[in-house]
Amino acid sequence: MESSSILDSLGVEIVGVMAPVSICMFLVVLLTYSLSVTSDPQIRTAANLIYIENPSDSATVKLEGSLENAIVFVVLVAAVTFVLVLLFYYNFTNFLKHYMRFSAFFVLGTMGGAIFLSIIQHFSIPVDSITCFVLLFNFTVLGTLSVFSEGMPIVVRQCYMVVMGIVVAAWFTKLPEWTTWFILVALALYDLVAVLAPGGPLKLLVELASTRDQELPAMVYEARPTVSRSGGGGSSLRVLVGGGGGGVSDSGSVELQAVGDGAATHNLDYNAVAVMDVDSVDGVGRSREGHSASPVSSEHSRELGSVGNRESVAEEEMSPLVELMGWGDNMEEPRGLVEESDNIDRGIKLGLGDFIFYSVLVGRAAMYDLMTVYACYLAIISGLGCTLILLSVYNKALPALPISIMLGVVFYFLTRLLMEPFVVGMTTNLMMF
Repeated sequence: MESSSILDSLGVEIVGVMAPVSICMFLVVLLTYSLSVTSDPQIRTAANLIYIENPSDSATVKLEGSLENAIVFVVLVAAVTFVLVLLFYYNFTNFLKHYMRFSAFFVLGTMGGAIFLSIIQHFSIPVDSITCFVLLFNFTVLGTLSVFSEGMPIVVRQCYMVVMGIVVAAWFTKLPEWTTWFILVALALYDLVAVLAPGGPLKLLVELASTRDQELPAMVYEARPTVSRSGGGGSSLRVLVGGGGGGVSDSGSVELQAVGDGAATHNLDYNAVAVMDVDSVDGVGRSREGHSASPVSSEHSRELGSVGNRESVAEEEMSPLVELMGWGDNMEEPRGLVEESDNIDRGIKLGLGDFIFYSVLVGRAAMYDLMTVYACYLAIISGLGCTLILLSVYNKALPALPISIMLGVVFYFLTRLLMEPFVVGMTTNLMMF
């Protein structure tokens, strides 16, 4: 069975990932404009433990302090990720899931609640405190239950992942400007190393989850549910194993048995490939040699040659089956020709951190003007599209931040320093409308 590639449905996959990313960025920009979010120099988070940016500081002081903040923040993120890898390695999966649920509850209840109250106050929405508390509590509990819950519809999980990305990104936009840019660049570089470098924490986490055939113990956005590519309920899993009383029957034939996905063995198909026994071939050769004795030696030689050809054909027919079934010189146990995992069609998964930092970039751009927002949005989407194409080519886990963040940062400064003065100058001189 041929393994399918993401290229088979690349358009659907790209739309399934880019649509929620675009919605997340749009709502963060909308929040930034509607609530007039500005940088708070006095805010104290894990992103500015070393240096608190002051507008009166010189550019050199801001550069050094922001670089220190970015390094400390990346080190903290790497340390936490290694701890998560160790916990997952020692099978503390339930603890990790409860921790993720607690994180979702904290993000939605406290950070999301603060934004919810800000919206109510800003737009003067007439609602009493009890109703507000009940709505926020129900919303938070539903979001907490949607994390790592198999019975929850995937649409609910997708919506809550986008909401959590919006909430965290809205808080990150309050960081000082220099610190924000340095952290974005530092995280993009860290993501590149953590996913691709040998021994990287994210690479180890993905390999462990793949080896154990388990879901990643992290908050990830799944573009579509994991489905099986097999047919109906009575169809086989398309796993071929050696069958027929130990694999090799007394007559020297090899049977390939299709294993069903249930106990309905009456639907199983058996394909027997008869392989001629070597001794029987030699017996036929000897009998034919005795009955076809002729004074002409050429006929005898042709007969022996035909027997040799049949023997070689029999060996050629048996050899691929022996190799494929895993029966070598040591007569090992038969291995499946097609693994069950190859029959699972998994969609693209995007980490919650990618949603957050994409939105932080456009949220920071929204504090300047809309022209930089458009430029950064197009750069991020272009970088994400390039990443998805590379994903379909290499067919392994790839970092989603580096290309998009680097393009977004470059386009932001090019638009702010070059494009915006040019467009404004052309418009003020009535040369462009």
